[in-house]
Amino acid sequence: MPDIEAIISFIRTEDGGKSHPVFNGYRPAHLVKEDYLTTGVHHYNGREKVELGEEVVGTITFISPEAYPGCLWLGKVISIQEAFHVVGYAKVTKIFNKILEKE
Repeated sequence: MPDIEAIISFIRTEDGGKSHPVFNGYRPAHLVKEDYLTTGVHHYNGREKVELGEEVVGTITFISPEAYPGCLWLGKVISIQEAFHVVGYAKVTKIFNKILEKE
């Protein structure tokens, strides 16, 4: 079960992003709190592949969400990273896992 739905976008290569498109099952890091990166699995609605520079609606399933409760809210933008390199952003549109929702 996914933890959130988000509008996901990836930075184009010429703007400092990745060098190739991403596919369903991509597992980057996400800066869910100012000081906390966690891995999450992406699934893109109706798409297998997302080109750099595109926006797509998709879901993210995080690992160990109980370790960072209350860190998300609707409209929050989290960075998508490969280590400390930002490759995209996810704007939260739905929160399915209530553990993550800030009160």
